[in-house]
Amino acid sequence: MKSLSKLRVKIFADGADKASMLELYRQPFIKGFTTDPTLMRKAGVKDYERFAREILQLITDRPISFEVFADDEVEMERQARKIAAWGPNVYVKIPVTNTRGESMRNLIRRLSAEGIQVNATALLALDQVRHIAQALRGGAPSYISVFAGRVADTGRDPVPLMKSALELLAPSTQLVWASPRELLNIFQADEVGCHIITATSDVLKKISLIGKDLHEFSLETVRMFHDDAARAGYELEGTPEERRAGSLIA
Repeated sequence: MKSLSKLRVKIFADGADKASMLELYRQPFIKGFTTDPTLMRKAGVKDYERFAREILQLITDRPISFEVFADDEVEMERQARKIAAWGPNVYVKIPVTNTRGESMRNLIRRLSAEGIQVNATALLALDQVRHIAQALRGGAPSYISVFAGRVADTGRDPVPLMKSALELLAPSTQLVWASPRELLNIFQADEVGCHIITATSDVLKKISLIGKDLHEFSLETVRMFHDDAARAGYELEGTPEERRAGSLIA
């Protein structure tokens, strides 16, 4: 197993809790950050722009993705231009479609051609990657975020999809393995050749387990079960016959 320092894939922290983001910013293996409206709502963010600007004043040297939240193309474009102006390290997340399933590739093409760094997001199918990759070709540096974790949630192996997606990209576009479910996905993304993988705090907190001795891990698991049963005060009362049998065995 590769050590963290030997991985080629870049790890981006995925979240919107300010304290956690700043703590992870101190970790050299975190190469960037991503957010979205769902993560912001979960973190209790009330003022979208104020939160973003505060983070950008503190994190100036690594890419950060902020997402538009409008549902029509005109308003998405207005929001995208506003967000892009917040800083040179900003990537604007544009969903592959709106809520009516209408493709946003023309908007993505237009923004990218004008020099706005786009993170095309919420892609799950290869034809979506093909269309968006074409839209981004020749434009500004960009990301395509394929939600490999959600693909896996459907019972499909995302690895073949990610391998095929890489073949469709222009040099200016990087492939993001988004929504991973477990630490193993970081190593899968690296093996496939993905440029970036996003990871929430729940995944990142397992980093210390990389390469851990499995016998030691097994013993820790056994002790956890035993200790939790003791803390809960669980007992199984035995009949007199069972107690006598136990004493004979002992």
